[in-house]
Amino acid sequence: MATIAILGAGSWGTALSVHLGRVGHDVRLWARDSALVTDMANSVYLPDVMLPDTLVVTHEIEDAVRAATLVVCAVPSHGCRMVLRHAAPHLSRDVIVVSATKGLEVDTHLRVSEIIAQECGAHRPVVALSGPSFAPEVAQQLPTAVLAASLETHATEAVQAEFRGPQFRLYGSDDVIGVEIGGAMKNVIAIAAGVVEGLGLGHNALAALITRGLAEITRLACALGGRRDTLAGLSGLGDLVLTCTGTLSRNRHVGVELARGRPLAEVVAGMKMVAEGVRTTGAALALGERCGVELPITEQMAEVLSGRTDVRTAVGALMVRRQRAEPEPVGPGGHPK
Repeated sequence: MATIAILGAGSWGTALSVHLGRVGHDVRLWARDSALVTDMANSVYLPDVMLPDTLVVTHEIEDAVRAATLVVCAVPSHGCRMVLRHAAPHLSRDVIVVSATKGLEVDTHLRVSEIIAQECGAHRPVVALSGPSFAPEVAQQLPTAVLAASLETHATEAVQAEFRGPQFRLYGSDDVIGVEIGGAMKNVIAIAAGVVEGLGLGHNALAALITRGLAEITRLACALGGRRDTLAGLSGLGDLVLTCTGTLSRNRHVGVELARGRPLAEVVAGMKMVAEGVRTTGAALALGERCGVELPITEQMAEVLSGRTDVRTAVGALMVRRQRAEPEPVGPGGHPK
């Protein structure tokens, strides 16, 4: 039995806590909002899920991470740095820090593993956990497969061993960049998928969007040093398909509502949980500009989210772009040009 701290009591943090408690670990779930601590059933996010006896909820971050061998960051991307900064002084030296957040920091455009290294120390191993995984389904013990990625083999293997359960399978990778870019960018494409759904553009359009969205994600990931094959796996194609088509997808929901004519501020205000793609879009576009790669879907979603264009105009702009070859030409190392 390991002692595991989960930072963030939203749906994903709670689902992971429930799962890890069920497989026998001593789990401490940190909630920023003290009101959630008194609601042990967490009715706000997972109303039909009972918390196991092995799980303790606290709003004291020091109590949560003390003596933990694994600390999981499941905080929305815009809050990761501050939460990790508060947690860092209380971490044990040999702790493994796991990122369960799929997004980019808006101002710095950093991946979450990079934020963890800055705030918690580069000597601590970091594992990125990603893949097709809706929180309610994990909490309901439905079969799920995800990816654990780290530059430290022992850290990947530790997460695989401790997180594994009868209905929760983990694959390993050393391509942290590819895994994190796949997890962040799929949220942007999912907003576009919601637009396609909301406008009633049909299955042909949705299939094309997902396919070209994957090309776009792969282009950026490879330009940053990730690998093409990673984006064909669970943290790329798998997560993209789920988030673009699943009715539980928050980012897809944003796109659907935008297509129905609702203002972004109104859509976001009506959501209990964060749609990471809203913040990630601008950061991803900035990364693309820095790397010199085209991100046409991301660019159009940035125009829509900023209010500079409407959804139909954005779709039209994508359809009249210069036509090109598929597959895309590749340069040295198999990276897209």
